[in-house]
Amino acid sequence: MFAPGIISLAFYKRKPSRLQIILGLVTTIVLSALLGFISPSGPIGQLGSVILAVVGGVILYVAILAILLYWYQPRHANPPMPTSG
Repeated sequence: MFAPGIISLAFYKRKPSRLQIILGLVTTIVLSALLGFISPSGPIGQLGSVILAVVGGVILYVAILAILLYWYQPRHANPPMPTSG
């Protein structure tokens, strides 16, 4: 469940574009579902395992994305200095 979120962190070295966010989310959902499908089902069953893995993967993806957007947010945007001339 944590692998897709960690993989997405490796690919975002700068502020992600909208396309990267969408493709990352789709990839996270697919990989999480696959990991939930192949994991032992236990008492919640196979469908429950897939749903839990997808929800966990999406939460992790959104958390990592929020951290990245916070890191790349301009902190001290200086207003343009007027030129005297």
